Amino acid sequence: MFDFPDDVLPREYARQQPQHIVVTGGAGFLGSHLCERLVGEGHQVICVDNFQTGRRANVSGLLASGRFEIIEHDIITPLGSRIPRFDQMYNLACPASPPQYQADPVSTALICSQGTYNCLQAAKRNEASFFQASTSEIYGDPDVHPQPENYHGNVNPVGPRSCYDEGKRFAETLVTDFGQRHNLATRIARIFNTYGPRMQPDDGRVVSNFIVQALVGRDITVYGSGEQTRSFCFVSDLIDGFIRLMAAQGDVLAPVNLGNPAEITVGELARIIVDIVGSRSKVVYRPLPVDDPRRRRPDIERAQSVLGWSPKVELLTGLRETIAYFDDQLRRNDLPRIDASRSASRRVGAGAESLDWSLS
Repeated sequence: MFDFPDDVLPREYARQQPQHIVVTGGAGFLGSHLCERLVGEGHQVICVDNFQTGRRANVSGLLASGRFEIIEHDIITPLGSRIPRFDQMYNLACPASPPQYQADPVSTALICSQGTYNCLQAAKRNEASFFQASTSEIYGDPDVHPQPENYHGNVNPVGPRSCYDEGKRFAETLVTDFGQRHNLATRIARIFNTYGPRMQPDDGRVVSNFIVQALVGRDITVYGSGEQTRSFCFVSDLIDGFIRLMAAQGDVLAPVNLGNPAEITVGELARIIVDIVGSRSKVVYRPLPVDDPRRRRPDIERAQSVLGWSPKVELLTGLRETIAYFDDQLRRNDLPRIDASRSASRRVGAGAESLDWSLS
């Protein structure tokens, strides 16, 4: 049993005191899992989302609890009086995969800047604790491995990923300075690659790419040599880290890495997914996108020591659950899927021809 330091509040304590909590981006992949967890713990939760990338279906089932509300709103516009009084805010609002945030880079930059500022102002008015979802992308293509929180990164400020990378870096500065100036309790989580149910099949992330391509029997598209590495955290582990970080007391103003330190090459991930699916898909190689990181692995010593947190779900377990989710989604949408014989050479349904996205 982990022995929490005296100035850290264990996660379980949060369940004893129901809070009014706002989750921006609450209908997205991570946001919906967070909303589900918070509602399950007895909190009153308000999901704020403009549904640019989030989906109502991800959270509509929570409405029956009587402790959940959806407000459609873009955080680039001030929240004003639309949001009832609240105790905590989790700011997860921002497209997070390259095809999504590159589709409108100016909007992405404004979400990270003006949007974050508007959320901070709302938290200040309510004297609420504020949680900022940052990203491992602030480390860019790192020269230090694994990446500790005190590494300042290697980021291209004018590249195709800069709207997100530099946007999130600016957001960290804004949250830190605003919190100190206005005596606002703030938390910053640097999120590493995360996967699980409710990922979108066309979001361009490596796990969803590979799974969908394997299920429909198309070639698995690997960008570069496949030797670049990533570290994959299952969504339930990440959400547990969120809750612990928000509940922590004392001096945790500094950012905290949240991710799984188990490192794997992209090529090996492709082979594992093909094997689990039982697909006959072949791996094909394409040129590496500009500024794509060569290595990515979190140093989570701070999360372990301050929060008592470390990921629990093994990669194979998480992948099987995620594959089952995508297979069910493909069946519901009458898209191609693997035959019950485990042979990916025979298909049911119409072809899908647009599964060619860059990796994140």
